[in-house]
Amino acid sequence: MEASFFKNNREKLLKKVKDRSITVLFAGTAPHKSADEDYAFAPNRNFYYITGIDEPKVIFAALKFNDKVEEHLFIEKADPVLAKWIGESISKEQAQSASGIEKINDLDSFDSFIQQQLLQHPYEHLYLDLERRSDDSVTPAHIFAQKGEKLYPYLKCHDLYHDICEQRLIKSKEEIDNIREAGRITSEGIKHLMSHAQPGMKEYQLEAYFNFVLKTQGVKDFAFKTIIASGKNGTVLHYSKNNSTVNDGDLVLLDLGASYNYYSGDISYTFPINGKFSERQKLFYNIVLKALRETTELVKPGRKFAELNEYTKKVLAEECQKAGLIERPEEISKYYYHGVSHSLGLDTHDVGNYRDRELEPGMVITMEPGLYIEEESIGIRIEDDVLVTEDGYEVLTNDLPRSVEEIEAFMEENRFNK
Repeated sequence: MEASFFKNNREKLLKKVKDRSITVLFAGTAPHKSADEDYAFAPNRNFYYITGIDEPKVIFAALKFNDKVEEHLFIEKADPVLAKWIGESISKEQAQSASGIEKINDLDSFDSFIQQQLLQHPYEHLYLDLERRSDDSVTPAHIFAQKGEKLYPYLKCHDLYHDICEQRLIKSKEEIDNIREAGRITSEGIKHLMSHAQPGMKEYQLEAYFNFVLKTQGVKDFAFKTIIASGKNGTVLHYSKNNSTVNDGDLVLLDLGASYNYYSGDISYTFPINGKFSERQKLFYNIVLKALRETTELVKPGRKFAELNEYTKKVLAEECQKAGLIERPEEISKYYYHGVSHSLGLDTHDVGNYRDRELEPGMVITMEPGLYIEEESIGIRIEDDVLVTEDGYEVLTNDLPRSVEEIEAFMEENRFNK
């Protein structure tokens, strides 16, 4: 991503903050695992969206006084000894190039910098990203807010979380390109997995073929924890043990995604391990595919987001009544018990208040109907990533076989060991 993208994001955000304000955002740190080991670091997504920096501990500060904005980054000092063990930390020149921010400071000067600014100018407002998902999810921003309340009680603290989330909801061309590429790599991984699929394999062996494609294409992380669910496991929405044997005749439900430049791909896919759908599996697969295609056709600016799931439920209920699975439409909740869509971006379940609004150009959403028939060990979910355009939609994940006939033909032609 070019530094201009992040600079533009900052300009939009800082127009929303009041004059005489200090805005502070934190990259975060990796949580501790055990002994001398930490979990892998990933930047706070709001911080990354504003700065383009993906190094731990970095702090962004913006001063707005008399409607003039001054931006600073605070990074760790170079440590030659530590560099021999884990590599060099980001340099001032690298930070400038990635973010477009010219003023780069040492991290250990941050506290004195804030104190000095408050002595020089009568600031009145402090803006932080105070996202909190649970009582124990204390972030550097929360710690700084408590410190600010104690040391600078005259500063009025504001939460920037929702402003950043709202801004992230509408994607730029650069973001759409990243999501498209994440979807392409994910699709390639699915096809590689399918081409090596055989009855009797373990779910984790199938997962390994998916992982291979991602790693060979330079993908460093997954969009979320991979789901490889065979048979009855496919009726558990977030099954991720991936340790069962895939038996002959099982359907395999995949829900997986590559992370590309921190943007997520998210595809659900269902196929028969032996290459052929049974008649019963085919019946319900075609119902889910019908719901996917018809609901996707509804996507356009001005359409209420909630309408998508209502239409999906309608299609599934009508078709399952015809199939004799249910007698009344409301019984569909036994076999379909999640929403058909969510926003997609830097987070797989991306942020922003999209559920209570109309679709707008630049939104990227998933489309993922499913049926989960535990008593028949049939779990089916089919998912695409969809861009809302000026006059309709574009499917960003359209290079996979989708129909029963296409899937069976692919399995017949491409399986490594028939």
